[in-house]
Amino acid sequence: MTDERSTDFGYQRVSREDKARRVRGVFDSVAGNYDLMNDLMSAGTHRLWKRFTLSLANLRPGQRALDVAGGTGDLAAGLARQVGERGLIVLTDINAAMLQRGRDRLIDSGHAGNVAYVQANAERLPFPDAMFDCITIGFGLRNVTDKAAALVAMRRALKPGGQLLVLEFSRPSVAALKPLYDAYSFRILPLLGRFVAGDEASYRYLAESIRMHPDQETLLAMMQEAGLEGCRYHNLSGGIVAVHRGYRY
Repeated sequence: MTDERSTDFGYQRVSREDKARRVRGVFDSVAGNYDLMNDLMSAGTHRLWKRFTLSLANLRPGQRALDVAGGTGDLAAGLARQVGERGLIVLTDINAAMLQRGRDRLIDSGHAGNVAYVQANAERLPFPDAMFDCITIGFGLRNVTDKAAALVAMRRALKPGGQLLVLEFSRPSVAALKPLYDAYSFRILPLLGRFVAGDEASYRYLAESIRMHPDQETLLAMMQEAGLEGCRYHNLSGGIVAVHRGYRY
């Protein structure tokens, strides 16, 4: 029987409070090398995954969007281009170091006027009901302690007709990929972490957290249980990554 007061941190069981503390520690450690490591780990493919996600957002000038657990701001920058100067993008992250990196990058790239920054927990978003036309969360949901609460919070903040887009690592749908993916995840990733970021443990946690994250069908059901409608998903790179989408009607 699983203790509801505990949760997973990679392959470990820890208290919910301890997971939040440990996740903060991971991202405090990797913030400085986060973008470089993303490019190295995915051979740049993360940019294509994010581009596809942004193509689904399909925002119009003047609309509002929220990027949850937005890290260094890749999705937020794309959303800002879609809504234009009359629109508003809010970038949130629970981690102050990551949020500062995102703010610096977005300002440097010319997105100072239509982006706001809020340090916030995805489970308790500090925004009014029905505020946003679109909400994105890219590679952040697996680090959230209470994923169901986060999905409910994001649905609440959507306008009627608004869309939630969840970009996240998932389960390979091509059987032949699995042994190669496992070898890469548990052998190569930690070595990259050690030699590039000076932090092998954080990248071992990354591989483990991906395996503990709900698979495509489980996450689809969780979104439906949170009250989202019209839910579906798109597998990318053979299911290594998936984009889930759902609407508030």
